[in-house]
Amino acid sequence: MSKMSNASNLVIVESPAKARTIERYLGNGFSVIASFGHVRDLPTHKMGVDTKNKYEPEYVIPPRSRKTVTALKRAIKAVDTVYLATDPDREGEAISWHITQAVGLGNPKNQKPKTKANSINRITFSEITKEAILDAVQKPREIDMHLVDAQQARRVIDRLVGYSLSPILWRKIYKGLSAGRVQSVAVRLVVEREREIEAFKPVEYWSIEADLTKGESRPFTALLAEVEGKKVEKLTIGNEKDAKNFVEGLEKANYKVLSVETRQEKRTPPPPFTTSTLQQEASRRLRWSAKQTMAVAQRLYEAGHITYMRTDSVHLSEAAIAAARKYIQNSHGAKYLAAAARRYKTKTKGAQEAHEAIRPSHIAHAPDALSLPDARQSKLYDLIWRRMVACQMAEALYNNTAANIEAKAKMSGVFRATGIEVIFDGWRKIYYNAKDQGEAKILPELDKGDALNLKELRSEQHFTEPPPRYSEASLIKALEERGIGRPSTYAPTMSTIVDRGYIKKEQGRLHPQETGVLVNDMLVKHFPDVVDYDFTARVEEELDNIAAGELVWTKVVDDIYLPLAKQIGSEEGKIEKIDTNIATDEKCPDCGKPIVIKRGKFGQFYACTGFPECRYTKPYLTPEEEAIKDQAEALAASKKCPKCSSELKARKGRFGWFIGCSKYPECKFLENVKPVKSPKKPKEKAT
Repeated sequence: MSKMSNASNLVIVESPAKARTIERYLGNGFSVIASFGHVRDLPTHKMGVDTKNKYEPEYVIPPRSRKTVTALKRAIKAVDTVYLATDPDREGEAISWHITQAVGLGNPKNQKPKTKANSINRITFSEITKEAILDAVQKPREIDMHLVDAQQARRVIDRLVGYSLSPILWRKIYKGLSAGRVQSVAVRLVVEREREIEAFKPVEYWSIEADLTKGESRPFTALLAEVEGKKVEKLTIGNEKDAKNFVEGLEKANYKVLSVETRQEKRTPPPPFTTSTLQQEASRRLRWSAKQTMAVAQRLYEAGHITYMRTDSVHLSEAAIAAARKYIQNSHGAKYLAAAARRYKTKTKGAQEAHEAIRPSHIAHAPDALSLPDARQSKLYDLIWRRMVACQMAEALYNNTAANIEAKAKMSGVFRATGIEVIFDGWRKIYYNAKDQGEAKILPELDKGDALNLKELRSEQHFTEPPPRYSEASLIKALEERGIGRPSTYAPTMSTIVDRGYIKKEQGRLHPQETGVLVNDMLVKHFPDVVDYDFTARVEEELDNIAAGELVWTKVVDDIYLPLAKQIGSEEGKIEKIDTNIATDEKCPDCGKPIVIKRGKFGQFYACTGFPECRYTKPYLTPEEEAIKDQAEALAASKKCPKCSSELKARKGRFGWFIGCSKYPECKFLENVKPVKSPKKPKEKAT
């Protein structure tokens, strides 16, 4: 929190990091203070929505925010003008509105605090630069209640859906489960993909390839494309016998070039990043999760290095385009500059064109010249900067060559060889990764009628492959393509479905877990609208319409909640309880009845079947967890506390097993136990 001194203007933002950056750009008459995110929310232990009174939300100030609200009230009393400078989206607009309500400004239901403030201003900016901040202060506006209502509608809908369906899941499956408007659709996509994989039946096929040379040239490979005038498709050669027949029929053939065609191809650079494309590219290149990407991007934004990182727009300001073009001209020369400025139009439905794509705040700050506090920030900034500059560079030029080669022997066949050669790298000069396109494949200089030498003729067996499992990046792409979710929801959704045990992330791929399958199947069968792709996308569209002032938010909630409530009334009685208990050979040490493995909010545990008369339970550990436990106990027994020489004990905490002093809390020594890593499995092919 910044010192108030004699400032007459107060700027309120979400985070201390953002506050520190902004305060550098404002004069002595300004002070900046952080709200630490939302200062009000729905209660955590009850619905908090009055379904009989126009869905009136019951907002409360959480314990963690009480000191902040007190500090805000005190700060507001000391100034003349307040600027609400929270993020430029629905969530940011709602935070600003909640701040005014929490401190009693502009809220007719509450008495206003004693304050000098006679002006409450909302200001927004998409980049934290001196120019953007000073310009925003000169253009204040009122809080946009349409944006606030869109955020309220989303929050209320998600609360109603979750609090209506989760208790049913507890009663019919087990406690601790939850359903959500976006998370349940994400789980459905993963479950359906897994079932596609399980149902997939591989089909055998064979290819015939010839390694050829022209004179002393390096060998190149051609693929059989035609036999006896008939086209050879991917699955034409279906078994080894047919493949051998083709090889025998063509192995003593004379090979001659029938035709050569070369055409030039221009490849334009990709547009600047949106939230989802940044998450996808960071996943592909850096192997980062969506959550990790957004955390690093947040720090870059708050430090003033990049524009706002939650956006579905590819729009660029004219100033940013001009700066990029100037940099390219000065650093790489005119031939690398696109002939005309590229202006991108967003195709995503409901995207905010007023927002910009994710780009560097200052194009002149090249990655090598910018000192950032850690390697992760450097890597992500480098990616964002290169993508932005590349989008204003000249096209990359390639020569694509295709040669048809005649083979005549017992059979008559045509082989096809293709080559690609880079003529001009263009934008690829700064945004190129060899893994993107593979190495250039150059054919020798071929002319019609050239005789070729056969080095080897071979057949290769292949099998069709099932669709790949989703990665976080490809799942986000699938959600975006269906119009489900928004930039602010992708990373939290990915974290939620993994943290709740519905999906397991293994070597970057998403695998549905038994719990996820059970929850998904129950929702699909009994509450199909909740996990319907079109329905969920329509809700997003209606939230956009609320933000535009075209729909009343309570009417949208009505249209979703009333049918759901009716469906719950008619369906719940039809849902059979699923027994998820796993039998064991163990007997209860207290009463002798069988022990089963149960599932609960915090995972699996052993429990007596004599409940509630007998309440015996004990923790359930997987073989891996048992190994870590044994490792911790062995480590504890092998030495004494280095601080006080007392016995050490193995314990399990929030972050795993550790050894700690037996004299705790007098002695607070602890040491984490790192599990022994098992050998890595081969990675699945990327999507």
